[in-house]
Amino acid sequence: MVKAFNKVAGVILLAVGLLGLAEPNLLGMHLTPMHNIIHLLTAAIALYMGFAASVSAARTFSIAFGAVYLLLGVLGFVAPGLVTSVIRHPAVSAGELMPDNVVHLLLGGAFLAVGLMQSRAVATRIA
Repeated sequence: MVKAFNKVAGVILLAVGLLGLAEPNLLGMHLTPMHNIIHLLTAAIALYMGFAASVSAARTFSIAFGAVYLLLGVLGFVAPGLVTSVIRHPAVSAGELMPDNVVHLLLGGAFLAVGLMQSRAVATRIA
């Protein structure tokens, strides 16, 4: 399941990264060139994990990536200036970052959940 999820999420991140280059305000998000590059890089890693990596590597990536994106979503609410400096966007409020924050929280939660579910399933089969 984790490899399939990485394939799907990788394609979605790739599409968002490419569309964001053409439409920086896609769905109300703040898609700066740096933000799009991050999406494209994470898409490449997720696609690699989905197509070529082991289940264990895909699970580890999903847990780590999920935790980072959840943290990014939370930081968008509590320290929006930090997030905007990372994506090289002029400072905006947490309210203005709402679409970005929600997407980061949902994506992080989904990656983390899939990685942890895969961990449980593998542990159950081994025991």
